[in-house]
Amino acid sequence: MTPETPRVSIIVPVLNESAGINDLVAHIRATDTERISEIIVVDGSADGETLRAIQDSSVVRVKSDKGRAKQMNEGARAARGSILLFLHADTELPEAGLSLIATAMDRNRFAAGGAFDLGIKSARPAFRLIESMASLRSRITRVPFGDQALFMRSEYFRAIGGYRDIPLMEDVEIMRRIRKKGNKICIIPHKVLTSPRRWEKDGILCCTVRNWLLQLLYCLGAAPSRLARWYKQ
Repeated sequence: MTPETPRVSIIVPVLNESAGINDLVAHIRATDTERISEIIVVDGSADGETLRAIQDSSVVRVKSDKGRAKQMNEGARAARGSILLFLHADTELPEAGLSLIATAMDRNRFAAGGAFDLGIKSARPAFRLIESMASLRSRITRVPFGDQALFMRSEYFRAIGGYRDIPLMEDVEIMRRIRKKGNKICIIPHKVLTSPRRWEKDGILCCTVRNWLLQLLYCLGAAPSRLARWYKQ
């Protein structure tokens, strides 16, 4: 690895993820250790339950107020890498994921950041349709979502002020802001694998329609605070 090779800070916002956090850290370590600047786990719970469960002593532990945008911004403040990768706790990177990011950013020198295609860790055929629709949407709109493992150049992220402190749609907001600035967003044609747990809990059809409706309402100008209340209900 040359001195110019970009190193990636992996920021994981968590809330009540003690059961799976060590498996996630082990998976990250297995991808491409040499490219990792640090793994930063940011816990939004008051008692830091997930942080106490972490067994890897090299993981950077950060406590934060609850809220994914707040937590990711706190993680970014602690990061030293030239690229920031925001990874959900229930999402796994593809094989050699960090190398894929470094290659994509090297080939697209004027890109601000990007994401992967969405994969869902289930054999159910309905999820293949959801994956295909997410891939098509991302390529048309260039607005990938947080469960696609968003990454950005750290200098750029800080220059635009990071995530807006809103309770929902923080991923959509920052990607739309990047687009409005005219900066490029790369979509890497390899899938992350995210847990199907939210679809299985709420029902595939209900969860999908709800997500589409929330996105539509946000694009039409609905306040994120109101959308967050509807989401919880």
